[in-house]
Amino acid sequence: MGIIPQNSLILNLLVIGVCFVILAKSAEYLVEGAVGIAYKLQVPKVLIGIVLVGFTTTAPEFTVSLIAALGGYPEIALGNAVGSVIADDALAMSLGIIFAPSAILVQAKTIKTYGLFLLGVIFLSFVLVYDGMVSRIEGILLLVILVGYLSFVFLGEKKRKRTQSDEGRSTEIFASTNPGKLGVQITHFLIGLSGVLLASRFLVDSAVNSARIFGVSEAVIGLTLVAIGTSLPEIATCIIASRKGHGDLAFGDILGADLLNILWIVGASSAANPMRVPLRMIYFSFPIMLFFVSLLLLFSWTGHKLTKWEGYFMLFFYMLYTAAAIMLFYVHSGVISMPNVDIHV
Repeated sequence: MGIIPQNSLILNLLVIGVCFVILAKSAEYLVEGAVGIAYKLQVPKVLIGIVLVGFTTTAPEFTVSLIAALGGYPEIALGNAVGSVIADDALAMSLGIIFAPSAILVQAKTIKTYGLFLLGVIFLSFVLVYDGMVSRIEGILLLVILVGYLSFVFLGEKKRKRTQSDEGRSTEIFASTNPGKLGVQITHFLIGLSGVLLASRFLVDSAVNSARIFGVSEAVIGLTLVAIGTSLPEIATCIIASRKGHGDLAFGDILGADLLNILWIVGASSAANPMRVPLRMIYFSFPIMLFFVSLLLLFSWTGHKLTKWEGYFMLFFYMLYTAAAIMLFYVHSGVISMPNVDIHV
């Protein structure tokens, strides 16, 4: 049962407006806290984005997919994870690029190390789900790869600190950064995270209620609002981080969120309850996911920066993808009613 009354359009629209304001302010705290933590710990912002921000902003996707898998709704569980990767790369990152004051600079090492690993993970997941089934063993395999990935990240960071020990404090953070105490930055981060997650949940509830009032089918709600709704933390973080000149943090957040959507969310969901999904859904969504991830990495590799026209290009293709999904799943097949379950961030 949703928290917001389902039959009050004015109240739901009011909640949507308030949530957008809270989301924007909370994302500012989240970004400032993450940057401050990176400065105090002398850790690159892109690494903070990949691990710390990546884990926290994918909490909604994890919650939705795990509950859906345990409840016997594998299409929602897998579709939410894959749809969130698409929304992260094609919507969140494109908006971040568009709102950035200048081109977002990307380090070649980040693309080679984490970008190529992400492509490998997506190829592997496609192979595992190609038969329409993600077994418990396959889910555990994805979780094992996640542990290996995190170990690689932390060992690589320890090596980086050893090799740069004679170079003094990292100058990667902008000179204007005045982080203060580590405890203060952690507090800002947690306050921002709490606000982002709570505002996202209320926003999705109200958006779903408003769509139902206007007679929009639950199928449309599930495959659009849920995927975008659970990606709201990434969208807000990308826009705010990019506007403040921390595009590398935004880029790291998206790479980390993509990896976690596959390894953590699909892995944990299928380990908890093996998932069988329609082949049509797999053959449509996985190539699209691979296309958008490859496009983002290709753009970031050319000149090692992301420019506004590339952001508009990805956003345009995201709109085409949405239209294609509607045509494929609704127009050609008729309106499909999804299970009568409540989806919350």
